[in-house]
Amino acid sequence: MNDLSDILRPEAVLAGLPVATKKALFVQLATVAAGIVTVDARDAADRLAAREKLGSTGFGGGVAIPHAKMPRLDQVTGVFARLAKPIGFQAVDDLPVDLVFMLLSPVEPGADHLKALARVSRRLRDAAFLEKLRGAASCDALYALFTDDGVRGAA
Repeated sequence: MNDLSDILRPEAVLAGLPVATKKALFVQLATVAAGIVTVDARDAADRLAAREKLGSTGFGGGVAIPHAKMPRLDQVTGVFARLAKPIGFQAVDDLPVDLVFMLLSPVEPGADHLKALARVSRRLRDAAFLEKLRGAASCDALYALFTDDGVRGAA
């Protein structure tokens, strides 16, 4: 399933986000998430940072998928950002990151978190898709790429 509209809303897509550090990025992404679902932005940013200390979520090619589990969250929620300038992320290939898809998931055990992570990872490992994300002119265009309509229209 290529359509990620079940975990990503149009208002959770950012283009040209100006951040200089992972910490600033996590604060911005968590703030956006807090405007969409019931999570505390500071807690979410702290949980993202704590997860990142276990190992970088930058998996190469300028892409990162930071993620955390949140109490009182009842669904997996994503926020996507294309950064204004790449930032250091200690990624596996040591390249800076400019495309970030954050996932927040419920704490309760279940496969939803892993399934969402796998779906996002699969999309963000496609070089042609990454090129389209980097070339998209607007937040709406970026969002369309993550939906089935966007995949058909952008292909």
